[in-house]
Amino acid sequence: MRPINIGLTEAQRCGVIELLNRDLADAYLLLIKTRKYHWDVVGPQFRTLHELWQEQYEAIAVSVDDIAERVRALGGYPIGTAEGFLRYASLKEHPNDLPNATEMVGRLMLDHEQIVRNLRQHIDQCADDYKDEGTADFLTGLMEQHEEMAWILRSFIEGEAIAGRGNTPSTVNNVPAGV
Repeated sequence: MRPINIGLTEAQRCGVIELLNRDLADAYLLLIKTRKYHWDVVGPQFRTLHELWQEQYEAIAVSVDDIAERVRALGGYPIGTAEGFLRYASLKEHPNDLPNATEMVGRLMLDHEQIVRNLRQHIDQCADDYKDEGTADFLTGLMEQHEEMAWILRSFIEGEAIAGRGNTPSTVNNVPAGV
């Protein structure tokens, strides 16, 4: 096998591959959780959430493939087993737990936020520690996708809180709208 000569040392590539495999594990676990909630959601928001989560798990599936291909482009091998995903993931499963629709939304929102925090750290590590600006840029795009998905889910929860407390959108959390 020919050595890979893309301007990164083997140690730099291995460090980036390790980070990418952690991101892959989180993305795959989030894909599973999103799809499970897509199947299990019930209640008045069924159609809205069912369709939203289908859009999200389809987008996550694309990013899972993109992350795995980035690992291969750097000369590594992506983890690809359930055991590996669970070992590398920072996200946690909730087996045998079937929350209500709002709790499902909240859990997925928190998972997206965790992934965003992880990606921020990995972007810095790729750029600063491993001098791999290409992967840092790649991860920035993933981070932006998860920020948007988290925002959409957060907006749903905020709407539930507004309806439940009788607040108006202009005074949620005692903060005027637009501030």
